[in-house]
Amino acid sequence: MLEIKSCYEFVLVVSVKLGEKSDELVEKFKNLIESKAELVNINNWGKKKLAYPIKKEAEGLYVVFDFKSEPSFPKELDRISGITDGILRSMIIRK
Repeated sequence: MLEIKSCYEFVLVVSVKLGEKSDELVEKFKNLIESKAELVNINNWGKKKLAYPIKKEAEGLYVVFDFKSEPSFPKELDRISGITDGILRSMIIRK
């Protein structure tokens, strides 16, 4: 049975305290999405002030990934982002 791919938006907030490693972390997630899904767009919002401190940090690097995938992949992506050091917050939305 052929599964239909859905469109998703993945918002990632990365710690700015990582410095150069924050770019490596974004690249890691880009590669992960490309390996399991069809990456449509990456929108790097850059460093933004957080509405409230998260893990004692007031700023975060915001990156938005748009991708198409099977329904099972976003759950795995959410699990990986939850256990990765340097990720302050993540959110996946089905469009």
